[in-house]
Amino acid sequence: MHASLLTGGLQVDAFERDFAAMVGAKHAVAVCNATAALHLAMRVLGVGAGDRVVTSPNTFLASANAAAFVGAVPDFSDIDDRFHNLDPALLEKTWQADTKAVVAVDYAGQPCNMPEIARIARARGAYVVEDACHGVGGGFRVGGKNWKLGGHSWADITTFSFHPVKTMTTGEGGMLVTDNDEWAVKARLLRSHGVTRDPADFIGLSDSPSSISDLHSSVLAERGPWYYEMQDLGYNYRITDIQCALGRSQLGRLPQFLASRREVAARYSEALADLDWVVLPALSANQACATSPEFSFTLTDLSLHLYTILIDFAALGTTRTKFMQFMAERGVGTQVLYIPVYLQPWYRRTYGYQEGKCPVAERFYSRAISLPMFAGLSDDDQHRVISALRSFI
Repeated sequence: MHASLLTGGLQVDAFERDFAAMVGAKHAVAVCNATAALHLAMRVLGVGAGDRVVTSPNTFLASANAAAFVGAVPDFSDIDDRFHNLDPALLEKTWQADTKAVVAVDYAGQPCNMPEIARIARARGAYVVEDACHGVGGGFRVGGKNWKLGGHSWADITTFSFHPVKTMTTGEGGMLVTDNDEWAVKARLLRSHGVTRDPADFIGLSDSPSSISDLHSSVLAERGPWYYEMQDLGYNYRITDIQCALGRSQLGRLPQFLASRREVAARYSEALADLDWVVLPALSANQACATSPEFSFTLTDLSLHLYTILIDFAALGTTRTKFMQFMAERGVGTQVLYIPVYLQPWYRRTYGYQEGKCPVAERFYSRAISLPMFAGLSDDDQHRVISALRSFI
């Protein structure tokens, strides 16, 4: 196999076509990780210095970092206290005139109210990026019609993650999907150093002999099969054919993965429903926003990455650390996701963000615990998780 086919070959093309078809989008651009997909989204939308990008504080760092990468100001709007996603009412209330894009994060796989977020952003001339890194294969309903994450008109671009802990994986990787032809072309250019080998795209130095010496013009006059042009300052964000072959295999098993995760979530919800000191995740929504009464989803619509419960540790007279130690001693791993991004030292130093900026997100963080959630979780192992949790008090 020619070396170039390992990083941009037939399996990459096929994976992109298969993924676009699965979500119902026109274009899919596979990259090395989801952070790269978010960064490319900023680049192709023209976000840069002087712009503000608003996202959820309840997310991994990359959702906000992508804005900082291009010189924009990453900012944060608070979440709702039921689904832990951007609260559309607060987004509209706190809107600032220099906002150029909103990055709506589907926390744990529960979809944001994308119609409402799009209404708010587009009325003010801003783009909408859906960070669906937790939700590959998931969706929601509007007016009784099912829409896949990445396959609807309320986001200009949607990004996905194929990190090993996600619902499907390529070992590591990401995807940018869009219906915009120009953005897809630019994303593909930027993922490979801004280089093109397509003769139809060549705008080489020999096209502008007045601006260069005759020697340089003659050097570039012969454009054989080796010829390429760097037309923009891009990156090495390519993904390999090997990874995409794995991705295609995983894509074929995605319905099975989704069903297994939904079963795990349903068992947790049933087994823990009687615990008055535990708040379970809301896995369905109907008229979640008064101004978008047709937006809804049920468990069967979701691609669940996390199962996050809330515990008021202070009210129980204990700490989260003690709880996690208690579970670990019984062979159960738990995790905390996420520390509000703006409270990270770099964000505090760079933008002056302080505690109290997003009080709902801070309260959520102080109580959040994610239980084991993956497609291969056996009934016996899940029973051990449930038994350990129930025995804490």
